[in-house]
Amino acid sequence: MRLLLLSHAFNSLTQRLFVELRQRDHEVSVEFDINDAVTAEAVSLYRPDLIIAPFLKRAIPEAIWRQHTCLIVHPGIRGDRGPSALDWAVLDGEAQWGVTVLQAEAEMDAGPVWAWREFPMRDATKASLYRNEVTAAAVEAVLEAVARFTDGGYAPLRPDPGADPAIRGRLRPLVQQADRAIDWRRDDTARVLHKIRSADGFPGVRDRLCDREVFLYDAHREGGLRGEPGELIARCGDAVCRATVDGAVWIGHLRDKQAEHVFKLPATQLLAGALDALPEVTPGVTSGYRDIWYDEADEVGYLHFAFYNGAMGTAQCERLLAAYRMACDRDTRVIVLMGGPDYWSNGMHLNRIEAADSPADESWRNINAIDDLARAIIETDSHLTVAALQGNAGAGGVFLARAADEVWARNGVILNPHYKDMGNLYGSEYWTYLLPRYAGAENAERITRARLPMGVGEAQALGLVNRAFGVSPVEFVDITQRRATELAHVPAYADRLQAKRQRRAAEEAQLPLSSYRERELERMRLNFYGFDPSYHVARFNFVHKVAKSRTPLTVALHRRVGKR
Repeated sequence: MRLLLLSHAFNSLTQRLFVELRQRDHEVSVEFDINDAVTAEAVSLYRPDLIIAPFLKRAIPEAIWRQHTCLIVHPGIRGDRGPSALDWAVLDGEAQWGVTVLQAEAEMDAGPVWAWREFPMRDATKASLYRNEVTAAAVEAVLEAVARFTDGGYAPLRPDPGADPAIRGRLRPLVQQADRAIDWRRDDTARVLHKIRSADGFPGVRDRLCDREVFLYDAHREGGLRGEPGELIARCGDAVCRATVDGAVWIGHLRDKQAEHVFKLPATQLLAGALDALPEVTPGVTSGYRDIWYDEADEVGYLHFAFYNGAMGTAQCERLLAAYRMACDRDTRVIVLMGGPDYWSNGMHLNRIEAADSPADESWRNINAIDDLARAIIETDSHLTVAALQGNAGAGGVFLARAADEVWARNGVILNPHYKDMGNLYGSEYWTYLLPRYAGAENAERITRARLPMGVGEAQALGLVNRAFGVSPVEFVDITQRRATELAHVPAYADRLQAKRQRRAAEEAQLPLSSYRERELERMRLNFYGFDPSYHVARFNFVHKVAKSRTPLTVALHRRVGKR
């Protein structure tokens, strides 16, 4: 069928549906919901069989839903209505939640239901639940709804709580800051975490720290520290620790709308100068703010790096490189780079760059720090290396993963192996060496030209991924550990390691890694310091969440002249 994805932005769910629907041979085009006139024009140009709205912030115009079947993906259980469905679910500590695919009508979220799924809730942020459970449930429900629409004859049912007691959703208003306000003298740690996680990643929980009004994000339970409720009691890396009535929480990121930089930044960076009296805590298993940690079992080392939103700043790359070198010094046979449960890596830390005194200089430091890490992985001759993608990866993060000997990815992960949408950024991380080496020259050209998200099936066919398995993150980690142990003890281990060394030596003799890096960084220097400001403009728009004024032609098939 010809399907139009109408969305506020090309977010993670929209990308996943774009990939899944195209894999099933549907023709899929995307239109950003900018205003009524633009949306109407898109529908007129494309003439879709079905319109699917994965992520909207306003109602579909009546003139459209009266003429075309429009399916809304609502992140709530049957009967749930309102703009803050997932916020309320996290805030209220719901044990079970769901996704409903319903038909657009005059009354918001009240149309007949075409499909639905439910899932058990994790103790996690709203953003993490959206990227994982909500997205997985939405894909299943949308595919079922599309199949029912294609087959014809299906009559969607309007939720009736009176007839079906399993329908327990209700109309809920927009969550206000007052609903999430933390009472540090009364709220226990669990309640504080529910409140902050219900607003992470947007809009955050408004609070006061160091005599400043800030918004709180990235909260984690502290295992041992105690103090006067509401007081800051420690710092650790990017985070500050605040005492509760029965413990404490770490807060990793803040936003201050009155500051010079109004976007999210690490807490210790935003509050720099006001934290000198706080003791510095070393992160441990139960105490401190851990974004890098190492596990070991059965001659396999597992290096985890759960950076917020997958962004890797200069200092984070340097710490990760030090941790990687430590892992290489261990008496193990395989090193598995685990990334984090939500993201493996999205490359450079654009927020930190935007907040720097010289964004160009910080961009240069950041890309060199990532390149240092990539080179260390490529040149590892003491171990076999695996990048295990539990979550999505984008831009430089994709090529950093490909620096490992093997890339294993969870089914459902989305990769964005391109840079150019960030103001024609050329990219580095030795991609000009890694992409042709693993994907071949023809596929390398196809990948860089397409500038599209891809699922692990396509990534495997193109050589970006070696193995794809597991559906849930828990299942993926379990299988990863089993297969990594098998890899460490395979009879041909020594032969594989020797073959790896010989191939690397031969390739180095043919063209040194330093040459690839020099060529890439020569182009990156122009992006950072040249006359074309496209990268700096695109980075500013991304960090400040400036809405796009048009849909990129890479995904808007209907706006390509040859397609009309």
